[in-house]
Amino acid sequence: MAVRKQTSDYGVESIRVLKGLEPVKQRPGMYTLTDTPLHIIQEVLDNASDEVLAGFGTRIEVTLAADGSVTVEDNGRGIPVGIHPTEGIPTVELVFTQLHAGGKFDKANGGAYSFSGGLHGVGVSVTNALSSHLDVTVWRDGRQYTIAFADGFVVSPLAEEKSPRPKSSTGTRVRCIPNPKYFDSDQIPEESLVRLLRSKAVLLPGCEVIYRNEKRGVQQRWQYTGGLREYLLAELAEQPFIEPFEQSGWADESTEGFSAGEGASWVVVWTEFGPVRRESFVNLIPTPDGGTHEAGLREGLFGALKLFMEAHGLMVKGVKLLPEDIFSRASFVLSAKALDPQFQGQTKEKLTSRDVLRLVSSFVRPQFEYWLNDHVEQGKKLAELVIRQAQSRQKATRRVEKKKGSSVAVLPGKLTDCESTDIARNEIFLVEGDSAGGTAKQGRDKECQAVLPLRGKVLNTWEVGSDRIFASQVIHDIAVAIGVDPHKSGEDADLKGLRYGKVCILADADVDGSHIQVLLLTLFYRHFPELIRQGHVFIVQPPLFRVDVPKQGRKAEKKIYCGDDKELKRTLAKLEKDGYNTEKLNISRFKGLGEMKEEQLAEAAFHPDTRRLLPVTMGGIEKGQTDAVMDLLMAKGEAAGRRSWMELHGDDVELDV
Repeated sequence: MAVRKQTSDYGVESIRVLKGLEPVKQRPGMYTLTDTPLHIIQEVLDNASDEVLAGFGTRIEVTLAADGSVTVEDNGRGIPVGIHPTEGIPTVELVFTQLHAGGKFDKANGGAYSFSGGLHGVGVSVTNALSSHLDVTVWRDGRQYTIAFADGFVVSPLAEEKSPRPKSSTGTRVRCIPNPKYFDSDQIPEESLVRLLRSKAVLLPGCEVIYRNEKRGVQQRWQYTGGLREYLLAELAEQPFIEPFEQSGWADESTEGFSAGEGASWVVVWTEFGPVRRESFVNLIPTPDGGTHEAGLREGLFGALKLFMEAHGLMVKGVKLLPEDIFSRASFVLSAKALDPQFQGQTKEKLTSRDVLRLVSSFVRPQFEYWLNDHVEQGKKLAELVIRQAQSRQKATRRVEKKKGSSVAVLPGKLTDCESTDIARNEIFLVEGDSAGGTAKQGRDKECQAVLPLRGKVLNTWEVGSDRIFASQVIHDIAVAIGVDPHKSGEDADLKGLRYGKVCILADADVDGSHIQVLLLTLFYRHFPELIRQGHVFIVQPPLFRVDVPKQGRKAEKKIYCGDDKELKRTLAKLEKDGYNTEKLNISRFKGLGEMKEEQLAEAAFHPDTRRLLPVTMGGIEKGQTDAVMDLLMAKGEAAGRRSWMELHGDDVELDV
């Protein structure tokens, strides 16, 4: 039996507060990628790019020196150097030594940057924290300013002298030596860096990007005039079989729901063979994992082509087109601009802003419709390719016939089924209540999403045998709809009849909804454990609040959904920092899913790129420990134990009343 080692006394001195850049040094993986130093260099490069994007710079230079240092220089305005009004230290020092400090937060009146990618405010401060040495030189107002850091601390305070350059020559130069102890490899992957710099030149028309590697005596220069099209065609191994589709769309003051300047530019080409090439950016920030802007591009292309094919009689009987059919052979470069983009994680590899999907789609679809009708023969060639892709997909799809008849169980009448028979794509949503079920049926994708409203009380099945659980009509309907018989943990369960790849629990974001989630999870863990073990069970997190944000300056009015009180507080704090009067904001609390409109529920629960879906797994806890906890929580004879547990941990609970 393992013996737990006793720790020393736990007192006030045990609590440590991490200040300044200490959190980054303690947990660098929370703030940046730690395989190589490339990302901390990218943070500096992003700042230089933002100056060009804002219209104040025309040149970016990056140098890899023989001593291992990396220098990024631009001819922008130069980082401010004056004493900060609230912090009392030079602003350039503040930017490099404090987390969440930067010019991209000031958006009350447009701020220093209307559009930028570094919105987390921890960019170059992370670069400083993870560098053994970092030097900054700023040219402003005919003066030259220098400051130096070591391990994140100031070692040479801000110094000022007359600039050797003309007064009109402004800019910033950052030279750093990444500290190898924070990275798996201290070598910057040159190929990735070159590709990043080249893409900056493509996305910043007219900007001169220069790269030097002093170790190898290499110098490269890029300055594109052909834009995205020239870049993408140079990257492709195969020639496209129709003309590239290159366009852009930007919101103006009259565009409803979006701020002036938001939008996207893109180029899409289709090839019949060979690898596809896909790159996307938001405010010049690469998003290798895609996100909602790519989803908007996909939806816009699909909607326009489908309408074109229907109008020209190009649809083939028995072939059901899906967005991936048009997207599977598409290569593209997509550059989106959003006033306040939200990313997944500090490394910003995936865009999660829900509004951007609608933004990009609203520009792509009409532009592609016009392009197809202006290039009819090319559109017909593309339609033929898409149909071939759809036919290949359908042949490869596992077909499962829905069993209906006197000899087998008939599907529940309450079930609103989906059209697809592709198990990998199909999803079923177990929805709380009739009213929510009605809205869910309207907001779902009927092609691959089914809805089963749960009418009546869900039975606590923890102590109910598998032979008795079908006494509950609700559980009977769930089992028949899913197509899997009850089984015990460890048994070789037969999942051949499974009709949906995802079984999603969709309940209200309140205590009653949480109760229903627990009862359904109890059912699956006790009587359908293989569904959880093989990753088929999910929980949908619908929003509890909606914040209506009015138009302010260049920012259009918008609606922000929050899942709980904590997220609401974070949202209000961010809006207040952005200059909004939070007391005048309209905050609505959803009493239930039935109160949400069809389009709201579709965005929050059904659309794969905007919903929040939590997978349910067994985790690393031993089965005996899990069963013991479940006994305490769900067994009828454990009322006294539950009361003791609540008395012990009641103060840890956040009430929702």
